Amino acid sequence: MLRRRMGYADPSSGKDILGNRSLCFIFICAFGLVTLLQQILYGKNYIKSRFYVSSIYYPYRDINRKIHGHGYPSSFHKSLCLSARVKTSDLFERWRNLQVCRWEQNKEETSNFKMSLSRCCNAPSFLFTTKRNTPAGTKLRYEVDTSGILPITNEVFNMFQDDMPYSKSQYKKCAVVGNGGIIKNTKCGKEIDSADFVFRCNIPPINAKYSADVGTKTDLVTINPSIITERYCKYGFQKLEKWRRPFYEVLQNYENSSVVLPAFYNTRNTDVSFRVKYMLDDFDSQRGVFFFHPQYLLNVQRFWAVQGVRAKRVSSGLMLVTAALEMCEEVHLYGFWAFPMNPSGIFITHHYYDNVKPRPGFHAMPHEIFNFIHMHTRGILNVHTGQCT
Repeated sequence: MLRRRMGYADPSSGKDILGNRSLCFIFICAFGLVTLLQQILYGKNYIKSRFYVSSIYYPYRDINRKIHGHGYPSSFHKSLCLSARVKTSDLFERWRNLQVCRWEQNKEETSNFKMSLSRCCNAPSFLFTTKRNTPAGTKLRYEVDTSGILPITNEVFNMFQDDMPYSKSQYKKCAVVGNGGIIKNTKCGKEIDSADFVFRCNIPPINAKYSADVGTKTDLVTINPSIITERYCKYGFQKLEKWRRPFYEVLQNYENSSVVLPAFYNTRNTDVSFRVKYMLDDFDSQRGVFFFHPQYLLNVQRFWAVQGVRAKRVSSGLMLVTAALEMCEEVHLYGFWAFPMNPSGIFITHHYYDNVKPRPGFHAMPHEIFNFIHMHTRGILNVHTGQCT
């Protein structure tokens, strides 16, 4: 019955298939073919126009996903990469032109941004776990939900500081120092050291070889447990039965700076982070040891996702910048860049101390930098990419 309605003929019936119904079927097929061709043509134009618009504002959005397959032909990959490179060069040119203008803080924009951060994240109260915000008996949920919940026993509770050591806008001028190769040969060390408070990421080298560019002053430095296990595994640090001193001596380069670890990102981080605390206690160190509050980091992740930074996790640098914006009246960034070339088109190393690339797809560094540049133009923070005078 269905075949008759659609104009099909049963080959076994022996009936003539050339009739009115067949002509009607041919007409419908022709109409469908024309419609399909139009959709294909408009579809191509739609893809082109959509990519053009998105590439102006987000030139690296989904590039990694598209380049690695998902049904896109090789010709599309090539045009995608070429277009992205063109837009990046446009960004560099605009950034160079912007450097002619002297940066000035916009008090109103900065205040509004701080209020947004205060509502969502509240670093002065929840940046770290403390005895006040995480009492004994609390069931602390890990940042990665699949890791479950950690009951805060008395032993864990006693590792926490009594309260947050920082308050809102406590410091006038802060420097957040990233590890990007963009900071090499900038001679920004003195300017960085003149800040009231200096943040650093993942215990980078600050010895005489690099201090002219990056300075030495450090008030707070993050330690990613993966850095410890990878960089110091040859010393047996992961087991802690022996060879703990090499890591302790590395921390001595940062004098009396406090250290902060993401102990509650997952269970593996907890174990290594607690070992750092025990090690410093064993050496009678007076250095402050803090653990990021997992709920604070989740709130930071959600806040920046709304701004277009969608990644498995925000970088340590972005975490510190977010905290600095609440803790400091004026925030200056050094060593933050996400491209293999500086704004002048000269190739640079990934870090100022090596050229080891990050794990692909984990952070969204270009989007973080785009946000920083946008905030620079709005007078919220000052991004330094050139030489310091």
